[in-house]
Amino acid sequence: MSSIAENLARIKDNINSACARVNRKPVEIALVAVTKNVEVERIKEGIASGLKIIGENRVQEAKDKFSEIGNIVEWQMVGHLQTNKVKTALEVFSLIQSIDSIHLAQEIQKRAAALNKKVPILLEVNTSEEPTKYGFARDKTFPAIATIQAMPNLSIKGLMTIGPGLAVENPEASRRCFHLLYELKTIAEAEFKIQLPNLSMGMSSDFEIAIEEGSNMVRIGTAIFGERTH
Repeated sequence: MSSIAENLARIKDNINSACARVNRKPVEIALVAVTKNVEVERIKEGIASGLKIIGENRVQEAKDKFSEIGNIVEWQMVGHLQTNKVKTALEVFSLIQSIDSIHLAQEIQKRAAALNKKVPILLEVNTSEEPTKYGFARDKTFPAIATIQAMPNLSIKGLMTIGPGLAVENPEASRRCFHLLYELKTIAEAEFKIQLPNLSMGMSSDFEIAIEEGSNMVRIGTAIFGERTH
């Protein structure tokens, strides 16, 4: 089995290649290591090999790992966040990538106001229109931006999406979704006169295509740590 360091070296080579194909700089791309069900010792091995951002899907799992690892890395929430976990999430994460409803945004605003804290967030958009996926529908994204912009303790830093389920077997299937998110970001910046610096798209199977389509934040788990055993 490849070591985590070897896997990371391979991923960086692939990032470099994808950037070269579209005349981008690899330094623009943030690598978020998704550590769902990954043991703390293996995460520490990844950190020793250069990982700087950890992405977690579950709040409690992240809290347990944070208590052992601490803030030597940045912690980001990349999975669906339940409103009853918001209080704990704000203790751990510096960025919440998965704002998928106004209701969730309102709960974070309430908690953040009580802490006198400004919370950076990304809005999750369901670009594949799959009913099993979370995220704002494409036609609801701009109304959501307008509503959330008015929440003083939230700061919209960009957009996030997940490619279609069949992207694992056919990475090209994600290209349309990623292109759509890039277009949404470009139009939103012009319409709302804001900067949305982060475009989080691309996972282990399709991150090169995501980079070609404008992603500057890729969320990679399996390609770093191997297949999850549970």
